[in-house]
Amino acid sequence: MKAIPTTHRFLLAASLVVVFGTPPAAAQLVNVTPVTDATLANPPETDWLHWRRTQDGWGYSPIDQITRENVGQLQLAWSWALEPGVQQTTPLVRDGVMYVTSPGNVVHALNAATGDLLWEHRRQFETTAGRQRQTRGLSMYGDKIFLNTADAHVVALDANTGEVVWDAEVADAAKGFRFTSGAIVAQGKVISGITGCLRFWDDGCFITAHDSETGQELWRTSTVARPGEPGGDTWGDLPMMLRAGGDAWITGSYDAELGLTYWGVAQAKPWSQASRTTDGDALYTSSTLALDPETGEMKWYYQHIPGESHDMDEVFERVLVDVDGRASVFTMGKLGILWQLDRATGEFVRATDLGYQDLLDVDPTTGRVAYRDGVMPQLGVELEFCPSHSGFKSWRAMAYSPDTEAFYIPLTLNCQRSTYIEVEQIEGGGNGGLGRRENLFHPASGGNLGEFVAMSVTGEILWSQRKRTPYNSAALTTAGGLVFVGDWDRFVYAYDIETGESLWETRLPTSAQGFPITYSVAGRQYVAVPAGTGSGSWATIPLQLTPEKRRPASGGNGLFVFALPEES
Repeated sequence: MKAIPTTHRFLLAASLVVVFGTPPAAAQLVNVTPVTDATLANPPETDWLHWRRTQDGWGYSPIDQITRENVGQLQLAWSWALEPGVQQTTPLVRDGVMYVTSPGNVVHALNAATGDLLWEHRRQFETTAGRQRQTRGLSMYGDKIFLNTADAHVVALDANTGEVVWDAEVADAAKGFRFTSGAIVAQGKVISGITGCLRFWDDGCFITAHDSETGQELWRTSTVARPGEPGGDTWGDLPMMLRAGGDAWITGSYDAELGLTYWGVAQAKPWSQASRTTDGDALYTSSTLALDPETGEMKWYYQHIPGESHDMDEVFERVLVDVDGRASVFTMGKLGILWQLDRATGEFVRATDLGYQDLLDVDPTTGRVAYRDGVMPQLGVELEFCPSHSGFKSWRAMAYSPDTEAFYIPLTLNCQRSTYIEVEQIEGGGNGGLGRRENLFHPASGGNLGEFVAMSVTGEILWSQRKRTPYNSAALTTAGGLVFVGDWDRFVYAYDIETGESLWETRLPTSAQGFPITYSVAGRQYVAVPAGTGSGSWATIPLQLTPEKRRPASGGNGLFVFALPEES
């Protein structure tokens, strides 16, 4: 844990702009109950109100109608086609209404029991950019649904009609800035992390808060330490324009008792120190940040990989769990290391390495990392390492079960052979600095790309499953003793959370992809699983390494909703 820094923040009024969106289709009657802070802190069992259902990021549902004993009877209840593009969605459910977003920032409100359309909102982009880009989720507060757009706006929609209430421009989409994940709402503030920070601009990456009622921007906290500010010297003498990266592209978590919101920050860019032309720690990249949602003040930070140099993201979900009375925040990045920090202070508690990565060692007492000999990239020199840039763990979120006190983690077992190149340091330029890349199976994979691991909060491996292709969706745990997850080869599985036994499987038209959820309407439990294509390295690696496994080359995005047979 580091000393409390002074962050670079701005108090800005939101830029409320001309709304780009088609009027919603003729809306059917919707009258959902407004969502309050108390609702988000303790949501009804029937609903799914946040990206991971609860603000602690568990991805767990207390509904237990579907159990180990009856899960084999699951059948398709209804389905809904999603728009073409990169599909990574998470539906929300409130009072029997489902809100789901498609690529291109199309939002549909559906009857969550039947799939009938209630209303839709279609974002209209001034350019082609964003029309098929992913949106990982929405957020909800009061009577509004919040959409973070592919052209760097935060938009509030009326939850009952789909009408635009306000539209705030957050960053210049022409510079590549955009949103790919939804916000977390805390204390009436819509808190969002920007991405698209690959190129060289003075703006830098940041996290913002907007007033949920008006759209006014309340604060802006830089995720990159600026010259002359605390931590600024960790970038050497690079000007602000060349301090790229630090994207906050996965939704944060929130602890209402501590009054802190937790965010992961991505790696510095270009990816290697050699391409960046600096060997400093590059704060606050590859870090966990604890922010005050009222002011944006950074209360503490913990940098997991100082000076990260292989595109090993640590940006993913922050899961809040109390262990032996200690309030902790857990995360796992691309290296497959499970980190436990004290969430009040940021103090290092534990790091548990799955044992697959070959780049660095973590001191078990201090948490400080040290790169191994011969692994640092040099320009134009071929280097082989594990994992590849896709990582063992990526945006496919792990889930936590309080019943087993364990995490359920989708992985892909892969390595990479590559070279890095010089990056021209000019305004508007910049890229990852990768020259060539060859994907490889991990030596310990046994020819399988996919692994699904159950890991105790203490780091003990409880069980694991392997598949030829990657596990390609987030995990979902339930009080019925089940964990749901899907793979690239179009299967969805329900495993016993204690034993790992496969209890049910079904096959979708294309890859299970996105964030499965479960909810209940009129006493009937449903499990909704998104399917789709796209999604970067985890999609392209099986095309290269498991060519005998096929899925549709394009199209097929959809949402598939399962339930037990209705009683006659």
